[in-house]
Amino acid sequence: MQIRRAGSQPSGRGPADWFTGTVRIDPLFPVTPPARAAGNAVTFEPGARTAWHTHPLGQVLIVTAGFGRVQREGGPVEEIRPGDVVWFDPGEKHWHGAGPATAMTHIAIQESLDGKAVDWLEKVTDAEYEA
Repeated sequence: MQIRRAGSQPSGRGPADWFTGTVRIDPLFPVTPPARAAGNAVTFEPGARTAWHTHPLGQVLIVTAGFGRVQREGGPVEEIRPGDVVWFDPGEKHWHGAGPATAMTHIAIQESLDGKAVDWLEKVTDAEYEA
């Protein structure tokens, strides 16, 4: 058994190559083989968002605070709120982030396949975000 105490792992800033705006990542649990899942709490300041990306084994988002947006390629921009759970299929191109005027926090859980959990793609444009 392991207990990871709140505040025992340092927060990090979301890398500019993968995010637009100010994003804080708080690690919750790393991949611990033979398991493949890892989880992070991610807080997006208003207007902040991920770049387009995919996950080889899919991703679950659990919204814990604020108001946000998500979109899968070819679909509409959807609003998300605390208590919402979002599932992205393996390989599904998508992005997620805060609303334009409100921060949003979610727990992101994804599994690694051959040591890789995400493939980062191009940035989400302002026009895509505002659609």
